[in-house]
Amino acid sequence: MDHIVTVQDAVTAFADFIEPTDAELDAIEQEMPVILADVDLLDAQIITLDRIPTELDHQRIRRARRRALAARVALLNRTARSTSGGAA
Repeated sequence: MDHIVTVQDAVTAFADFIEPTDAELDAIEQEMPVILADVDLLDAQIITLDRIPTELDHQRIRRARRRALAARVALLNRTARSTSGGAA
């Protein structure tokens, strides 16, 4: 009887390369406010999927959308400042 274990050996052979690098973790950390704002927006939208949205639901979605856009603008401003080197 032949055992098929070569697939596991091939997958675990590169296990050291699967982990994110420090640069990737830093990029995720910088983008975390945008990610969290998008999750809040999705939560607000998901709540309204199985019912007719009320005015409060519309306000919640608008507020979450504004927070998501503000987080994106803040990320873009930080990125622009860091790439320009601070020179005007």
